[in-house]
Amino acid sequence: MDKDRIKGTVEDAAGRVKRQVGEWTGDEKAQAEGLAEQAKGKTHNAIGKMKDAVRDMADDARGNKADRDEAEIEREEPKKDVA
Repeated sequence: MDKDRIKGTVEDAAGRVKRQVGEWTGDEKAQAEGLAEQAKGKTHNAIGKMKDAVRDMADDARGNKADRDEAEIEREEPKKDVA
């Protein structure tokens, strides 16, 4: 899991708490700050998800290349008859 996803989740949760407290107390400034912090957290989380997806695609591509290379080696090696 990418560190941006973790950071985003924490910021989103903190923003939710701050916004909720602002709603309970009637503090519009706290509500707005909480909402902004939530948005920042969701953005970090989305960036982290994209990084994870790119990393997974790169890993898959490397794995597929290794599989193709292994198959080519098997085709190139002459088969030995067992008598």
